Amino acid sequence: MLAALTSLTLLGLTLGGLLGVAARFLRVEGNPLADQVAALLPGSQCGQCGYPGCTPAAEAIACGAAKPTICPPGGRALAEELAGLLGVSVDLAGVEGKGPTLAFINEALCIGCCKCFKRCPTDAIMGANNMIHSVFADACTGCEKCADVCPTECIEMRPVRATVQTWFWSNPAALPAPNPTERALA
Repeated sequence: MLAALTSLTLLGLTLGGLLGVAARFLRVEGNPLADQVAALLPGSQCGQCGYPGCTPAAEAIACGAAKPTICPPGGRALAEELAGLLGVSVDLAGVEGKGPTLAFINEALCIGCCKCFKRCPTDAIMGANNMIHSVFADACTGCEKCADVCPTECIEMRPVRATVQTWFWSNPAALPAPNPTERALA
């Protein structure tokens, strides 16, 4: 019994040490620009951009294979921020400037078909077959995938209301720099 325990412990320590050495010396360096772009993306993994998630989209944006305007949930603000990070100019004519939205299910029209439940990438919809569904607002990313597949059109995208948790001060307008001669006269 003691021999088996000792041999398994030594085997575990040896293999763990080999994995640690391999992780240190065989590490693959990533693109730091792709990491910065991924940090800016919403992380909803909704796939509206045509990529399976935000990390592949970030890699495509960083290498120039995709435009900074490909993220519909991010909108105009994200496109401007990505263009600034990449140092490129971007045409924002086709980008909607809508604010964040959340899905809302009208319970009177819901038939419980579960199509929205299956399409939600963040599991923000709760319900069962032939039962009324509801949305967890904290988990909803506003990707609109559920609204696209709803056969009764009972799902609508509503703008996010300002609450204590979501309200913030808007950026103040830049004040003109004071004139040094006016300061001396005062």
